[in-house]
Amino acid sequence: MHIQNFKTFCDLVETQSFSKAARLNDVTQSAVSQQLKAMESHYDMLIIDRNQKKFRLTQQGTTLYKTFKEILSLYERLNCEIQEMRNIVSGSIQISTVNSIGLHELPPYIKSFMKEFPSVNARVEYRRANLVYEDVLHGTADIGLVAFPIKHKELTIIPFATDELIVAMNPEHPLAGKENISIQELKNVEFIAFEKDIPTRKATDEILRKADVEVSVVMEFDNVETVKRALEINAGVAIIPKNTVLNETSRGQLVTCRLDEGAHIRPLSLIHKKTRLLTPALRSFIEKMLHSQSGKDESNAEAA
Repeated sequence: MHIQNFKTFCDLVETQSFSKAARLNDVTQSAVSQQLKAMESHYDMLIIDRNQKKFRLTQQGTTLYKTFKEILSLYERLNCEIQEMRNIVSGSIQISTVNSIGLHELPPYIKSFMKEFPSVNARVEYRRANLVYEDVLHGTADIGLVAFPIKHKELTIIPFATDELIVAMNPEHPLAGKENISIQELKNVEFIAFEKDIPTRKATDEILRKADVEVSVVMEFDNVETVKRALEINAGVAIIPKNTVLNETSRGQLVTCRLDEGAHIRPLSLIHKKTRLLTPALRSFIEKMLHSQSGKDESNAEAA
């Protein structure tokens, strides 16, 4: 048995998915199945209870999983110590994040990080907010990037940036042309919203609730890109993060205005499991994310 087999098996247990385990280890789904069968043959025991409809380990499989996790932890710690002794930053980083952060906040930091640490492979996966937390808690992601972070006893939360929630719309919309807008002006307006479990939707609902304003929700989407497409066809207005609409406003496809009632901040944070061993690559990436403003300034300077 090789150390990579242990990792593949642990990923399989934590994701309960052959396809996800395959993707995390850059192998085919059939290769994961073959590794499992080889492991059962090697140890002469059943590892997965195939009589169950849901993924379930046998008692022997649970013992193997716990032992393999300990071995992987020791192996990872050894690699960290060797890298630190040799002053090397390499390896891989698995990042789980929501679309709005992954597409509109993360790129300048990834670019700067990869320029400084070319030996590190950073993999980014776009997920719904609740799945980002699951990925980090289950160990399938090293770190997660979320908006409106939720406290959890097993997670470390590190703020790295803020954005502002603003009102966006088509230039032909009746409310277009205003620099500021009152929340009261949104009363009964046709509204493009995020789906109800999205953190920004929850924040939007709270803004409207406090102002005792009801809007007419005509469409709901699970990501900001489809919300913007609906705005472009003038299907209504939306409250969205300012940084996600900069390209569309610069091209004149959409216009935005701030809310009269003051800035409504959207906090962005990095999360990782408290028990996660922070490799030199992970520590370096977190440090890069914490220099948020300098990262943006660097990107803007290069663009200019």
